[in-house]
Amino acid sequence: MRKPSDEVKSSTRVSIQGYEGSFHQVAAQQYFGKDVQVITCGTFRELVRVASSQQESEGGVMAIENSIAGSILPNYNLLQQSDLRVVGEIYLQISQNLLVNPGVKLEDIREVHSHHMALLQCIDFLERRPGWKLVETEDTALSAKHLAQHRGRHTAAIASKLAASLFGLEILAPDIQTMKNNYTRFLILQRQDSAVTVDHPDKASVNFHTDHSRGSLARVLTTIADGGINLSKLQSFPIPGSEWEYSFHADMEFEDLGQFERVIEAMRPVTAALKIYGIYKKGRTV
Repeated sequence: MRKPSDEVKSSTRVSIQGYEGSFHQVAAQQYFGKDVQVITCGTFRELVRVASSQQESEGGVMAIENSIAGSILPNYNLLQQSDLRVVGEIYLQISQNLLVNPGVKLEDIREVHSHHMALLQCIDFLERRPGWKLVETEDTALSAKHLAQHRGRHTAAIASKLAASLFGLEILAPDIQTMKNNYTRFLILQRQDSAVTVDHPDKASVNFHTDHSRGSLARVLTTIADGGINLSKLQSFPIPGSEWEYSFHADMEFEDLGQFERVIEAMRPVTAALKIYGIYKKGRTV
């Protein structure tokens, strides 16, 4: 399904997971501007492959965690296996909207199409209309595109406001998600050979593992705390081929780069391996 967006003209090309009008594209536009060119990918693995290709893109935008559903664990593994670097992040508020073709009214609707997670996110709104049939689909944005293509008069879709704009649909009911504080964190990824140097960074993503002796993880965490760094995330992963041994992804917030560098040097003697994924600025919430 991978192809550049027809809606934008830009030298900046980034890979995203999903279709045009997806929340990945919303995040890309928020970070790079509305003229960013997105390359849609069917899977996160393809997203990483395209982001790693100098011929195909200048990087990628990848969801990594959600404030309700939690971490997207396979994406941490994809990041670990790649040579991509994290150069930024953005926290996007997920707003689900009931979309219809122009002129369709609430009483005309018989079916609502969307991804199963979007339907669940809006279940309180949907259950107040027991006559509606809920149809699970592959993607929120694709549901909106199909609705526009078929010009259905008795069907609605749940998707982003961007999807409504791209496909000429009307927003019949905005912000219908049950949980209003639903945010997804997206990482901005670039290849190591072209990754930008961020001015005044205050956050870093690091992967490390210890020798798994008693107290080894505690020594690492104490080193981070003694350096005055805030550990905003710690995620464990099994090490392939090992017996119950784990590596750890850590997001570290600091006041200045020197503080972070001193802590990293103090961590090296108490870790078996350490890799810095990226040093960047804390993301804004949009």
